[in-house]
Amino acid sequence: MDRECCAVRYPILPIHGTGFRDWKGVGYWGRIPKALEDRGAQVFFGGQDGWATVEENSAALKKKVEAVLAETGCQKVHLIAHSKGGLEARYLVSSLGMAPRVASVTLIGTPNHGSKTMDAIFRLPKWLFRLAGFFVNRWYRFIGDRNPDFCGVCFQFTTAWAEEFNRQNPDAGGVCYRSYAGAMGSFRSDVFMWWQNCIISRVEGENDGLVTVDSAAWTGFRPVWRGVGGRGMSHMDEVDFRRRPLRYRGVSKDVVEEYIQMVAELKEMGF
Repeated sequence: MDRECCAVRYPILPIHGTGFRDWKGVGYWGRIPKALEDRGAQVFFGGQDGWATVEENSAALKKKVEAVLAETGCQKVHLIAHSKGGLEARYLVSSLGMAPRVASVTLIGTPNHGSKTMDAIFRLPKWLFRLAGFFVNRWYRFIGDRNPDFCGVCFQFTTAWAEEFNRQNPDAGGVCYRSYAGAMGSFRSDVFMWWQNCIISRVEGENDGLVTVDSAAWTGFRPVWRGVGGRGMSHMDEVDFRRRPLRYRGVSKDVVEEYIQMVAELKEMGF
């Protein structure tokens, strides 16, 4: 592709998932932002909390979008969101009235239909969640979260919550939606996500270590990312966690190329 293949009309706002923040030193998106900028895109970052609820983070994202539009003089932005960040992007557009300010919403590994595994986990004693929440919330508030809510966020991964969320947040007219999913080839695909993949595979089926392919499927669903060979692509691989191409028996596959392609496609569509 040419060096201006990602020079879309509107700035791009990547929105991270749960448990992370947009730190400058350790970027959530690996090599992806620089690759897009090198090809003509303007890239900003959401900057929302790591463990705040969809509603809390979406309110923060609304302010960020408004700031980006004021800085660039553009009328709209493109949202590229991973994991729970996709729910926040959808809520921002459909419930917070930002559809006129958003050109496209791209969802990657987003639990649009919730998780049956989380349904099962939520049947555990509530005191376990409250105990975990005490420590998680305390730590994330220390590192910068304004309103961490571990228990509230966990509930937002259940299928019941997702069903009601989808009812209240249909796709907005005039906004281009696309969705992507990754799938691990087996539990051996990712040393960090092997046990999650094992559990979710038994309960729900094919997944990237956190989100099933079926849950990630939404409007404009594209072919599943499977990496190279039998390796597959994990939830962490989807955002270039390792900062290098995936390799399998001498063949390589770079997820950065997928992002370049998705943004180049927006340019071809006139965005």
